[in-house]
Amino acid sequence: MTTVLLTGATGFVGSRILKGLVARGVRVVPVVRSGKEKFVPISENVERIVSSPDIFQESVEWWAAQCKGVDTVIHVAWYAEPGKYLMSEKNMDCLAGSLNLARGTVIAGVKRWVGIGTCFEYDISVGKLSIDVPLKPLTPYAGAKASLFTALSHWLPSQSIEFAWCRLFYLYGEGEDERRLVPYLHKQLSKGEQVELTSGTQIRDFLDVSEAARIIVRIALSEQRGPINVCSGVPITVRQLAERIADDYARRELLKFGARKDNIVDPAMVLGIPNYCL
Repeated sequence: MTTVLLTGATGFVGSRILKGLVARGVRVVPVVRSGKEKFVPISENVERIVSSPDIFQESVEWWAAQCKGVDTVIHVAWYAEPGKYLMSEKNMDCLAGSLNLARGTVIAGVKRWVGIGTCFEYDISVGKLSIDVPLKPLTPYAGAKASLFTALSHWLPSQSIEFAWCRLFYLYGEGEDERRLVPYLHKQLSKGEQVELTSGTQIRDFLDVSEAARIIVRIALSEQRGPINVCSGVPITVRQLAERIADDYARRELLKFGARKDNIVDPAMVLGIPNYCL
């Protein structure tokens, strides 16, 4: 039976991945921030819970000890506070800490390593993003993710470790931070209050977090390697998304498009081209 060490196991994405692994009978070693242990569901498949005040400050040796007996690592944890994470210097801590994790996995003899990246690693001005689109990160967040991908895609295979890198697009779903678009829409509409939006003409690739987690679990338990776009491949405008949600409340008139100015640097289209094999 495969044993998977999962970082970020209580987060927006990680908690769904944990649920999916347990449902498939996989032994899991969840890694969580100290105090979050109570949010890990009780299951005979949870081998043990690893906690730390800050996993990105842990040493190579600490990680090697935690990865003993582990077959696969799924590294989800990262600093992701809405409105702050894109430009935060904490991305440098996440990058350095993730490299320590990778070095520890080599020492422990882990066989497979699955990292979580972002569509923002790409040159997003291209619009339709296949894995062949050049990388051109424009923020510290995207740059740190791209740097980790570049380093590990060369180094881990040289250490006989399979490496897969799942680039996420626009995820939404239950448990999402209320400061993000979809929760904001539900919050305002449920109260019968106006929703202030931009023009809504931006085309995006939205995917429910539960479906994204299902894809990541399948990838982790497969032999797929290299960069993988975890996306829907279905173009939809922000306006269309907002209208669909508003229709659930029969309150489309509350949507105030144009109440906020469009961001002039916001790309017109960010659409993923899926390349995963399920």
